[in-house]
Amino acid sequence: MAQTHDDLVAAVARQVTDRLGPSVGGLFTNCFANTLSTTITPQPDGTVFMVTGDIPAMWLRDSTAQLTPYLHFVSDDDGLADTVAGISRRQQEFVLLDPYANAFNRSADGAGHQDDHTAMSDGVWERKYEIDSLCYPVHLAHALWSRTGRTDHLVRFREVAEAAIDVWTTEQDHEARSTYRFERPDPLLPSDTLVRDGRGPLTVPTGLTWSAFRPSDDATAFGYNIPGNAFAVVALRLVAELATAVLDDRDLAGRALALADEIDRAVRDHGVVDHPEHGRVLAYEVDGLGGALVADDANVPSLLSLPMLGWCDADDPLYLRTRAAVLSPTNPSWFSGAAGSGIGSPHTPGRNVWPIALAVQGLTATSEDERAALLDQLCSTHAGTLLMHESYDVDDPESYTRPWFSWANAMFCEFVLDLAGLRRPTATVAAAAAVDGGAR
Repeated sequence: MAQTHDDLVAAVARQVTDRLGPSVGGLFTNCFANTLSTTITPQPDGTVFMVTGDIPAMWLRDSTAQLTPYLHFVSDDDGLADTVAGISRRQQEFVLLDPYANAFNRSADGAGHQDDHTAMSDGVWERKYEIDSLCYPVHLAHALWSRTGRTDHLVRFREVAEAAIDVWTTEQDHEARSTYRFERPDPLLPSDTLVRDGRGPLTVPTGLTWSAFRPSDDATAFGYNIPGNAFAVVALRLVAELATAVLDDRDLAGRALALADEIDRAVRDHGVVDHPEHGRVLAYEVDGLGGALVADDANVPSLLSLPMLGWCDADDPLYLRTRAAVLSPTNPSWFSGAAGSGIGSPHTPGRNVWPIALAVQGLTATSEDERAALLDQLCSTHAGTLLMHESYDVDDPESYTRPWFSWANAMFCEFVLDLAGLRRPTATVAAAAAVDGGAR
């Protein structure tokens, strides 16, 4: 049975309630307790398996994002730190099982999408390749080390980092070098499979690294997902810091920083487009052939989330122009209605907005009025469940998807911790980039 960390939950909840009031405090308490009490299962090998909520599989992305609000307290609670270390080790084992997979089974029982036309194995639930699936385990491993100094979860980190670098380098020229293919027989939606016999949309080399799917698990339209590439830049700089400070591997640090610089230049050279209303903005996707999608998705990494992830500052002019574009009708996934406004996703139906995106908007906002309005919207749209949902109809919050979705609860808690002054920021670009001079 997983630990529920009741003392930690109670202590943090008291602070939130004292600072933000009982209404916010009650909702926070329920969301903060939910992930720790419902999604975590210790394994006999000392690792920890973590489900997303109502799907019995462990996503590399979700299992990191679900832990976001708890990372602020790992230095205060040894049991929590042990749980995070167990999840980090489990993630790393999964990456080494298949660096192209996004979601995994608790055991090699053949559950999940075994009929997909790709190199599936019994331990893999789904093999949709997404850049961020390799970024998130790096982020979690670094966060635990930077907050506690512990290194016992990093035994196989060098292999994981090398696997990520190899995949991202290969996928810089997907057409010529990659063997990855994916097709889903009889997909419910076109976005559940890849075009061109599983190869995905045509791209040409630009220095960017290709992704089959978005963080929403929907297929990319143009191959190069810009927020995913930006997140890879941050992850590679974190690899370099760990390689230098913990692993004493200057070659790995050099490889990581060289690839980070190359991808970062490509984001700025190929991922920025002219918009008639907003000027020079980051595209959501490009293909190197002139195709570009000006949009954003609720799932993280998103363009909206870039300062939160550490790729840029919240007052960066390019980011501010991009932010204005994606929080407007320019973005086909932005909706405004009776219950407020926000970013949704093609992954969910109709005019649904996502609490994850609302929390990210709050975490990256520089206006206190905007942050207060977003908190009010989140606190008034949970349909009486005292939990966040995957999405809800912006005109009718009683109509929602996924009543049990741990990532949404976590991002609400992260936003509330920020408002309460209890959030302790993780590594930034500046901190990670400081390794640059010492690793070359």
